[in-house]
Amino acid sequence: MKVKKVLIFTTILLGVFLFNQTSMPGAEKCDDCGTTPAEIRADACTVIIVGKKASVDGSVMTTHTCDCGLCDWTWRYVPPADHKPGTKRKIYHFNQFTTKPPEKGLRWDTFETGDTGLEIPQAPHTYGYLHGMFGYMNDNQVAIGESTIGCRKKMENTTPAPKFDITMLTLIAMERAKTAREAVKIMGDLSTEYGYGFTDSGEMLALSDPNEVWIFEVLPIGPLWTPESGKPGAVWCAQRVPDNHVSVCPNESRIGEINLKKKDYFMASENAISYAVKKGYYDPKSKKPFNWKKAYNPSKYSAANSAGSRVRMWRFFDLVAPSKKFSPETLNQDLPFSIKPEKKLSVYDVIKMTRDKCEGTKYNPARGFQGGPFGNPNRFPYGFKYEGKKYNTPRIIAVNRAEYVTVTQTRDWLPNPIGGLIWLAFGSQDTSCYMPLYQGITKIPESFKFGDHWTFDRKSARWAFDYVDYHTQVYYSLAIEEVRKLQQKWEESALKSIPALDKHALGLYKKDPAAARAYLTEHCTGHANLVIDAWWELGDRLLVQYNKLWYYNIEERKREAIKYPDWWLKELIRYNGLKPQPEEKKKD
Repeated sequence: MKVKKVLIFTTILLGVFLFNQTSMPGAEKCDDCGTTPAEIRADACTVIIVGKKASVDGSVMTTHTCDCGLCDWTWRYVPPADHKPGTKRKIYHFNQFTTKPPEKGLRWDTFETGDTGLEIPQAPHTYGYLHGMFGYMNDNQVAIGESTIGCRKKMENTTPAPKFDITMLTLIAMERAKTAREAVKIMGDLSTEYGYGFTDSGEMLALSDPNEVWIFEVLPIGPLWTPESGKPGAVWCAQRVPDNHVSVCPNESRIGEINLKKKDYFMASENAISYAVKKGYYDPKSKKPFNWKKAYNPSKYSAANSAGSRVRMWRFFDLVAPSKKFSPETLNQDLPFSIKPEKKLSVYDVIKMTRDKCEGTKYNPARGFQGGPFGNPNRFPYGFKYEGKKYNTPRIIAVNRAEYVTVTQTRDWLPNPIGGLIWLAFGSQDTSCYMPLYQGITKIPESFKFGDHWTFDRKSARWAFDYVDYHTQVYYSLAIEEVRKLQQKWEESALKSIPALDKHALGLYKKDPAAARAYLTEHCTGHANLVIDAWWELGDRLLVQYNKLWYYNIEERKREAIKYPDWWLKELIRYNGLKPQPEEKKKD
């Protein structure tokens, strides 16, 4: 009876958690302070950036945690193409925050419904690339990571007048850019000429190639702009991350003071400063240097004063430079643009960082009663509301609503098809698995192209990882150990195999580039399919192992009760006013 009461109490608590979680209202904005501390929006993303001299192997790295929770997760490969003179390229609107029902066709099969009516001159040759919600890497190892940063509310332009949104900008960059710098210029020019916005507000992109990486930020300029105005339809700025530095973008503008005379480190639209002056966001008479983020995306929040909802910025610097002892009290806008890490980072270090949940700090969401008896860090991802008051909870890097997560590597010592790598993990990074995709592959697994949030589909790769994730949540601290064992098996073997794969592919490439591409395609698709099968099997095992809130020992064919921690049982006794059973009197 006691065990049953504990289980009933657990179920009730879980229901309360889920009710509060789904009842949390969306973020509210103000015009003078960027966004509320709760979060910029429910579907924000984290980007981590590593310069070539800050990495262990000399690769440039970027990440994208595609933290949406209701967006499209499907991927596709777009092959390179040649185009006849005079050909036009149609421009489409892509709402990154929507998913179409599968019966209406895959997202990338129905994109023409977003036709803007704009056609621009087509490039004679467009490069092949891989993309999901955004473009991620093209034939030249130009790679992208994305993070929504927002802007002043008066700058938003939700009318269809702007012809470019962030998705379309990244696809054009993938088709045309030879370098990261060129990608900055292409997207900057298109956004100012044809307008930027519609479904998107301020956005940040990490743009990398085998030699360098830039932070590019683009913002709309208000709902009154039209193409006929003759004025720039966006305002943008870009800053290069030093080669020996690392940086981060957790949905906050990262570019501060700019010096456009340093052309090797800064680029911007012609209206970057003048628009701020015109709108009253910057006063040149103040004699203060122009500060991009303070003008366009001011924030007065820190990890501490936001109760952890803005903890990601501080946490990143705490991880890469712990001896600096950055204070959680430091305003995020006062933290550095980039920093030299205390040790060079490997791709696995970056993967682990994408899984960080502020362990060992007071911002760990699994801490205490919030995590429940089994330390689940995924409760209250948006905070909660009680008696009309809002309470923030930590918004960590490894939040539990990612559509997928990417870690890109660009490597200058190898030909582009071999040098470029995308490590892709579908779903929440704590329960999924990173799979390598070489830039040179010419197709992706069919299971990458299917699925949505509302229809369970065993043909979809993403559902294999969600299947495991679902069965991990109830007894998180126990089940996550099973997941980590499988992650270690598949990720470690994949990481260790890369040097041999590089070497063999390079040998083939020198003789026949097409043969090298075929080899990489076969390996990547085969490996991904094996990982997906392994996750389906793990999901089945977890379903059996923790069925009915018991522990079914599969090997010994025994059923055992799950032991709850003493601190939680003590609280249960106090809260429910439980009394111990009377001791039985000993018989004479």
